[in-house]
Amino acid sequence: MFRCTVPQSMGFECVLLKVGARDSLGILLVYRPPRDPAVSLRELAEVVSNAALVSQQLIVLGDFNIHAETTLTGAAQDFMVAMTTMGLTQVISGPTHQAGHTLDLVFIVDSGTVRVEEQNILPLSWSDHHLICLSFAVASNLRRGGGPIKMVRPRRLMDPDGLLRSLGDLPVLETGDPVDVLADRYNSELARALDTIAPERPLSLRRVTSTPWFTEELAVMKRTRRGLECIWRKSQDVSDQARAKAAIKAYSVALRAARKAFTTARIASAANRPSELFRVVGELLRPPEAQELPDDLATRCSDFAHHFAGKVAQICHELDSSLTVVSAEVTEAPVGSILWDSFRLVLPDDVEGILGSVRATTCALDPCPSWLVKLAKDGLLEWFVAIINASLGQGSFPSCFKQAVVKPLLKKTSLDPLVCDNYRPISNLPFLGKVLERVVATQLQEFLDDTDFLDCSQSGFRPGHSTETALVALVDDLRRELDRGSVTLLVLLDISAAFDTIDHGILLGRLSGMGLGGTVLLWLQSFLEGRSQMVKLGDTCSDPWPLTCGVPQGSILSPMLFNIYMKPLGEVIRSFGGRCHLYADDTQIHYSFPPDSKEAPQMLNQCLAAVADWMRRNKLRINPDKTEALLVNRATDRGIGWQPVLDGVALPLKSQVRSLGVLLDSALTLEAQVFSTTRTQST
Repeated sequence: MFRCTVPQSMGFECVLLKVGARDSLGILLVYRPPRDPAVSLRELAEVVSNAALVSQQLIVLGDFNIHAETTLTGAAQDFMVAMTTMGLTQVISGPTHQAGHTLDLVFIVDSGTVRVEEQNILPLSWSDHHLICLSFAVASNLRRGGGPIKMVRPRRLMDPDGLLRSLGDLPVLETGDPVDVLADRYNSELARALDTIAPERPLSLRRVTSTPWFTEELAVMKRTRRGLECIWRKSQDVSDQARAKAAIKAYSVALRAARKAFTTARIASAANRPSELFRVVGELLRPPEAQELPDDLATRCSDFAHHFAGKVAQICHELDSSLTVVSAEVTEAPVGSILWDSFRLVLPDDVEGILGSVRATTCALDPCPSWLVKLAKDGLLEWFVAIINASLGQGSFPSCFKQAVVKPLLKKTSLDPLVCDNYRPISNLPFLGKVLERVVATQLQEFLDDTDFLDCSQSGFRPGHSTETALVALVDDLRRELDRGSVTLLVLLDISAAFDTIDHGILLGRLSGMGLGGTVLLWLQSFLEGRSQMVKLGDTCSDPWPLTCGVPQGSILSPMLFNIYMKPLGEVIRSFGGRCHLYADDTQIHYSFPPDSKEAPQMLNQCLAAVADWMRRNKLRINPDKTEALLVNRATDRGIGWQPVLDGVALPLKSQVRSLGVLLDSALTLEAQVFSTTRTQST
């Protein structure tokens, strides 16, 4: 792309050509100044500085009528110093005139993105000036618009029919092949077909520039402005629109003022020193260096990986060191009859139905985008059925599906995003592995329903159960006790990294104790063992690390396995006369008693001590500092004169607590929740 502008000047003539769209190469052609060099060269320096604003990479060439081969003085010396301070280097090294003078000059920016590879100076018979032939080498990122290069696949080329044609006839799948062989063959063939129809192409990303004047206050204003722009576009309320317009205008004014103040301060600091002034102006005109974004991401990935792995290792170490004797109830599986020892093999219709229900989330480890796999499912069903049935029949989960790509997710938007402890690790898993998980989860749920195994108070990840049913059941229990005149203590337990510290041996003991055996138990053991994960930010990944405990957050089976793991806890709580409601790792204990009860403190503390002991023996760390307690009582001005104790820590009684996202107060009026909801909607 070529664009041409003619800079305005009274002392000489020049033309500016721009080659490219973004971060383009500017070529400034200069004709010899027709006036006194003392005037024209000063004007030329100003025009060059303006041209540098238009093009981040600049070549200035032409007849300057300067004897560059001599020791320069006066206006010529000042001009050459000005060009040098603006980062422009003169590259002509020989005479360009028949009299032996170097009058025709070429300046290039000394950033390394443009360099002279070859230079030839040839005399001409019809001119007293020589012909200058230069060969320039331009960095590829400049030719493509600057910034880092990312490899992408054009989506328009990803056609399901083309993918199936590229796959051709699928290799013969022998029934005796190990499932790992089948899964690896699936990955390699699908990756080959995708490379055929949509090979990766380089895409130049926008250059990330450093802007020291862009402060944190401006960043906050920018985020606020973006939110208000949405309100402005969608809201019909005049006051909302006026507020949005005012904020947008305030941000624009502040942005311009910050940029101007920074530039003015830099120039003012060098106003009385010409050489320093030229250096500062040249620095401001020079294109900002790209931030080392890949290195920053690599460091950030490594920080997250060490944090997630270190946190789990620290919890396990503390739990192991706090246990002196481990009960056989935890380490040994109860002896019982095997109720389920083999999976039901799937048919093409079964797999087609599951493919229609599984979300098309693509993992970085997938050989092909999941949405494309779903569109091409008719031609891949035979392969899916073969891999899934081989896995179910052999009692083995394919190794290539055991690695997870972890995406750090901020726990709350109000938390500091620079602190790793404010994130939870969410695993992104290969698509076909999740399809296989869904097959097993469907059959496991049928078994749990038939045997009525799960605790009746567990509402998490069960058909017909949700946060709503859990909250309705909890509030109903509390209101019934209020109607009976009882006082109820509600304790909301906080468990640190609950999914990540599950002990595989204990979980397998639970699974065996509920009647699983044969290839079913072998498959679940294979699913748990040999896993690893790595953190990915952008296109940068950390080194993978092995997982010796826990179930991956983000998988389909993990919540069901966690419910099975937590099953005995409800029995422990009810043995002391308490009641509980569970939603995955959210455990809510409530203990009701008459207002004048003398035994209540002792019984509740014994219950909490038993809960803390059960948690330790099952490798779960309870966090008393984040555990909350609420006294539900009609006489809100009257306390009970004591505090519950959890793991040696007295729990302060709060006026309100948040249970599964809903604010509950001591009298169960729900006024705090109504106020919070209306305030959020109004803002």
